[in-house]
Order: sequence, then C-alpha cells, then structure tokens
Amino acid sequence: MHYANILFDLDGTLTDPREGITRSIQFALARLGIDEPDLTRLEPFIGPPLKQAFMRFYGFDEARAWEAVEHYRERFKVTGLYENRLFDGIPALLRGLREQGRTLYIATSKPVVFAREIARHFAFDQHFKVIYGSELDGTRSDKVELIAHLLAEEQLDPTQTLMIGDREHDLIGARRNGLDCAAVGYGFGSQQELAAHAPTYHFDTLAQLHEALLPA
Repeated sequence: MHYANILFDLDGTLTDPREGITRSIQFALARLGIDEPDLTRLEPFIGPPLKQAFMRFYGFDEARAWEAVEHYRERFKVTGLYENRLFDGIPALLRGLREQGRTLYIATSKPVVFAREIARHFAFDQHFKVIYGSELDGTRSDKVELIAHLLAEEQLDPTQTLMIGDREHDLIGARRNGLDCAAVGYGFGSQQELAAHAPTYHFDTLAQLHEALLPA
C-alpha cells in the first residue's frame, strides 16, 4: 500500500469519542424535552453530519435539527470534546507513516475548529500537514464535498491518495472523488454498512491496518 498521501477520518478511526458525543447528544435532546437514558442508542450519531443525523434518527425538520446541533455544541465545546481517547496504537502508526515519508491529512465532518483542538489536546496534531473539517454553518460537512475541497487545496493526485475511515460516508466520499479507500472495523460502522460500499481494503483491527501500512 504505497500511497504518498493518506487521509484519515477522525471519530472512530483515530479516536474513540463515544462518551463525549453521546453525552452531548443526550444533553441536546434533554434541552428539547426528549429523555434518552441509554447512551448506546445514541452511538449511530458518531460519524455522520449531526444535522442530518438529528433529522434521520429523530424526525426533526431542518430548523429543529439546527437547534439540536446548537444545544449539542453548548456541551461539546466545553466538556464533550475532551471526553475522548486515542485508540491504542495510533501514535505509533502515525509516527511510522511519517517516517516513511508519507503526507497525512485529517478529513472529518466535524467542525474544523473542534477537530484541531482535539488533535492539539491529545497531542497528535504534529503528524498531519493539514486538518480539514466542516465549518460551523455546515459547509463541507458532506464527505464528498470535503474530500473534493481537500484534493483541490492540496493539489493531490487521487491515484496516490488513500482515505481511511469507519463509516459509509468515508467510503462514499473517497469513491466519488476517485480515491481508494480502507474501511476499518474497530470503529462505529457495522460490517454490513462498510461491505455495502465495496472498500478497496477492509481491516477488522488496528493491528491489521498497521501491518498493511507498515509491514515488518
């Protein structure tokens, strides 16, 4: 897998944000009068753009979905952002890829202001040339649009670029932009969800991803 450029999704690929995201979703729902005590029911929110997720999972119209997003951000930007952890083995993987001379980027639907703070706080920002994310108004929250923007800004050759992610949005974004894609099974996308989009590669574990990218 000799790709010169590697794009990483953030949530579910580099970090496990389960606690921060689900508790912030729970907070937003409570502000709207909806009680959801079971945080596991909120895990499908991890990965897709939040506005669309609120519309899909709770039937909100666009205005109410944006209201929910704003309530979510009240908690997330202060507390939820830090209720997160790097998956074991990620620092070694990123360090090894940089030592090979590869150029690394983050491509996340999360607002870039939050993505940059997470990378700074958990001390992995130095591995990435640029961190790309959406804007707070929802611009480039769609992975197809985001990856197209990244490729244009960085003038990358799609044939030399690999997208790695754990949800269907990552695979669709890669395919629509002419990139190969690697699905990882240790995140939040189901085997069925990922297989439906025929990723170029599929790795069930981080160890398998590490072995493929950094063979001994």
